[in-house]
Amino acid sequence: MTDTNSTLTPDVALDTLDNLFTVRGTRVFIPGGYGAIGEAVAWAFARHGARVAIAGPNLEKAEGLAGTIRKSGGEAIGLHLDARDVASINMATSEVIEKFGGIDTMVNCVGIQREQTLMDVTEEVFDDVYKVNLKSAMFLSQAVARDQIARGEGGRQVHLLSVRSQLALRGRGYSAYCATKGALVMLVKQHAVELAPYNITVNGVAPTFIQSDRIRNHLERKDFRDFILERNPLGRIGEPVEVVGQIMAFAAPAGNYMTGQVVYVDGGVTASQ
Repeated sequence: MTDTNSTLTPDVALDTLDNLFTVRGTRVFIPGGYGAIGEAVAWAFARHGARVAIAGPNLEKAEGLAGTIRKSGGEAIGLHLDARDVASINMATSEVIEKFGGIDTMVNCVGIQREQTLMDVTEEVFDDVYKVNLKSAMFLSQAVARDQIARGEGGRQVHLLSVRSQLALRGRGYSAYCATKGALVMLVKQHAVELAPYNITVNGVAPTFIQSDRIRNHLERKDFRDFILERNPLGRIGEPVEVVGQIMAFAAPAGNYMTGQVVYVDGGVTASQ
């Protein structure tokens, strides 16, 4: 592509450019894969030729989505996963490895929010949010990394975070959620440096409010919707598919040299707050 006799720029292979965003044939494990963003992730990878394993506490939902993807021509399986239970995490991960022969990419879409103001936070709720949002990320990463290290072929891990990993939210009870998502940023960084010698990258994608059933009732309240839109430079609520693009970039060859990073998919919210 370049004339090496007249430039210091290294030669760039055209086939490398052609395959920058290719994920075809990769094996993708998606814990939390039937939520709004998780489902979009599952469909996107499957439509681009990856084999996807969708896992969550509701086996019927996981298998139902997998079945629909298969009917459309994709390759998918559904699995049970209780993210609060390390034994369940290890069992689900092992099942994916057994059925697919390994895991190239994990996209961790597990997460909950239990809203309580500071003065109302209970130990039970705080612990529940911690187990689902942070502890599960630790042990999902560990379980997947064991396979990726053993196979010696590298791998990708992507965690779904939130702008609440960087920004608090006025007038709402987000202590547990913000604390766990903020801690997940550092977990991403630490895992990235520990796994880098094995050519395993670890990154995070952090959206703001995204269209979903979970927030629909909030967005139907004009005061809350106006508050969100006024803070967003692009002036609109994001769509799940708009989060998927960055996740796939991390999983594809385009993401080869990125690790320990968190990309905020937020319409400019974190840039302006």
